[in-house]
Amino acid sequence: MLTSAALRRWSWVHRWTSLVCTLFLLILCITGLPLIFHDEIDQALGYAVAGRADGSPAASTDALVAGVLESHPGLHVQFVLWDADTPGVVSFALGRAADSPPGENLAVYVDAASGEILGAGALDRGPMGLLLKLHGELFLGPAGPLAIGLVALLFLASLVSGVIVYAPFTRRLAFGALRPGSRRVRRLDLHNLAGMATLGWALVVGATGLINSWGDLAVQVWQARELSRLAPSSTARASAAPVDLDGVVATARAAVPGMTPYFIAMPGSVLTSRRHYGVFLRGNTPLTQHLLQPVLVDAGTGEVAGTRSLPWYMQALFLAQPLHFGDYGGWPLKLIWALLDLATIGVLLTGLSLWLGRRGGSANTMGSRS
Repeated sequence: MLTSAALRRWSWVHRWTSLVCTLFLLILCITGLPLIFHDEIDQALGYAVAGRADGSPAASTDALVAGVLESHPGLHVQFVLWDADTPGVVSFALGRAADSPPGENLAVYVDAASGEILGAGALDRGPMGLLLKLHGELFLGPAGPLAIGLVALLFLASLVSGVIVYAPFTRRLAFGALRPGSRRVRRLDLHNLAGMATLGWALVVGATGLINSWGDLAVQVWQARELSRLAPSSTARASAAPVDLDGVVATARAAVPGMTPYFIAMPGSVLTSRRHYGVFLRGNTPLTQHLLQPVLVDAGTGEVAGTRSLPWYMQALFLAQPLHFGDYGGWPLKLIWALLDLATIGVLLTGLSLWLGRRGGSANTMGSRS
């Protein structure tokens, strides 16, 4: 049982961790609400490409690459991606160089059968791209993810301290009960009720936001620690025939049966080495489709150079990215995410009004005493 002094200390922690991050959390909740439906909004506004599952056989991946590069001279293909949400469409990420930052890439969408370019544009184009940039880095550039991580830590601290502060009240007030009395008392009870009702969701979103904030760092650690172990320097002779991308994918699939190709990282790009194609495969269920396994294929020989499961921090990152926006269970989960987002905005606003009301009450008390 908490002593009065301990309860005051936890109340102080809850008050100030909440106040410091309230403005940022309001920005994140408001921008996060439309981002829950970013695929549908992009589709409605014409920034996304619809699937083209007409049953036509797919052209060779090398032919598609050649067509894309012919239409975009001077650029380099960094990634080739097959998205299950857009069947019949192959996505390409093009950079100024083989190793240029992925955030600067141009996205190109191609009909898998005909090679027709269906659309192209910057990754952060359109209203959703702008909101994602604000949500992910607060327009602070490279310092943005660090700021988001700090906000997430403060948010998690405010949640934990809020539970500790609220717990003593549950012994004398049933959950969901609203006490009769002043508007401030009712507002406090609503704040506590909504806070407890959204606690699980808030912990998930706060934790996944924290994980996403160190995404770049996780990739850098993986490159430094795991990539060289995954594919040691090869001394094998290059094949006389050029290595084709469809053969690379087939080789990777044979190395990891039961998984589906998701994307190819071309040699020199951020997720592979200069000598290897990185073929990332995924499972076929709503959960395992976010658990990726890389297979490195030697660009000179076309042989498997190495494969192993991603370390826990990379798996956590790939799981956290869709979960943060409720992108697991289709429309039902998205609607639940949106309702909980709105409820959290209510918690933030009632918490802020309670603090402002207390400040105003203190000022009035001091004025009456003088």
